[in-house]
Amino acid sequence: MSTEIEELAARFRAFVEARDWEQFHTPKNLVMALAGEVGELVAEFQWLAPGEPLDEAAMGRVRAELGDVTGYLVRLADVLGVDLIADAHAKLDQSEKRYDAESYRGSARKAPPLPP
Repeated sequence: MSTEIEELAARFRAFVEARDWEQFHTPKNLVMALAGEVGELVAEFQWLAPGEPLDEAAMGRVRAELGDVTGYLVRLADVLGVDLIADAHAKLDQSEKRYDAESYRGSARKAPPLPP
């Protein structure tokens, strides 16, 4: 993982250890917490009209929810021993193969699955 993400993971790990919360930070619980935080983030956008900007107060709430989502995602990856950066690059590499720029420019259509 990148140094900044490793540092953030270590900080969360220390925070959790200091409170004896490891017992609660199972992958299942972390995924559920992550889903809940994503839901709170979604709620900030739910009733916006297309193109409607977020006001300053809403942007503050969005930043806080993004912090929560990031925290739970980093914590989950740490617990599972997953390298978020490497796996995000691998997924992007795969997407570049599935969705070549010329064929998919401006299109929302789904690509066929990659062969095994």
